[in-house]
Amino acid sequence: MTKPKQSAGAPSFRVLGERVGDHCRRNTKRIGELSEAAFLLKAESLGFRVSKPWGDSERYDFVLDSGPRLWRVQLKCTEALHARGYDVQPIYAVYGKGKVVYSSDDIDVLVAHVVPCEAWYILPVDAFAPSKSLRLYPDIKFPRARWEKYREAWDLLRTREPKTQTADIRAALEASYRPECKGRDWRRCLLHAMGEAMRHKK
Repeated sequence: MTKPKQSAGAPSFRVLGERVGDHCRRNTKRIGELSEAAFLLKAESLGFRVSKPWGDSERYDFVLDSGPRLWRVQLKCTEALHARGYDVQPIYAVYGKGKVVYSSDDIDVLVAHVVPCEAWYILPVDAFAPSKSLRLYPDIKFPRARWEKYREAWDLLRTREPKTQTADIRAALEASYRPECKGRDWRRCLLHAMGEAMRHKK
């Protein structure tokens, strides 16, 4: 198996494992901590300002200030290679409910860090929800690599809102189908329009 390629000029780090018997177990907590440090370095070097919320009660790890707005960022790192790709699970655990996918109520952006390649994916929450697993292919060409357009897409964070399929739906709704929705919460307006359509069918 070929060694994963690393982004040019990207800082690299190696995480020491913990020896258990004859095996060396990877310290996943340390990997996560170093990935957070790498994110801070990367984001600051690109001109963003980054803050970290007090405690760990929030669903997001960082608040990123791009100038036009603030972004709630959840960071996920991965280094395990499966079927030539790297898996990221955009989920969290809720007592009594099991694993739940992040939504726009929780975060604005998921940043996925592929550690062996030092690759970063900037994924707006509306782009991947409600998917429970994302497969990333940073070092090979794969015809069904769905998320490659979000690789190193830091410029998405320099706008007020990332261009996603959901944003397109909202724009179309405001511009044509429901012009009175302009300036209002598009989700509520869409639900209202659907309710009216159902009443007309009865």
